[in-house]
Amino acid sequence: MKKILHIKSNPTLKELQKYVANMVEARGFADESPKDMLVLLMEEIGELARAIRKNEGIKMAGDTKRSEMEDEFADCLIYLIDLANHYKIDLEKAFTEKEEKNNKRVWK
Repeated sequence: MKKILHIKSNPTLKELQKYVANMVEARGFADESPKDMLVLLMEEIGELARAIRKNEGIKMAGDTKRSEMEDEFADCLIYLIDLANHYKIDLEKAFTEKEEKNNKRVWK
């Protein structure tokens, strides 16, 4: 029987990481290597670029598949979280610590 996953409204990044970990297991993707995850992330980034290209009105072939930007951003986030989970990176902590460093930098 297929496991139904639920995610609460307005989840934290930590909750998203836990959800993606459960989703990966439930959908049978747990055996993907970091290299696989990175290749899939890059593919999704390409699809996001195409969606942005369409949104910005950059010329495209008429038969090009039109993607929804929101879906492509979500796909990129899912693969990024999956990759971070593989390396046991707490993205909330990593983001906060990186921004603390960035706030001390001089931006020109």
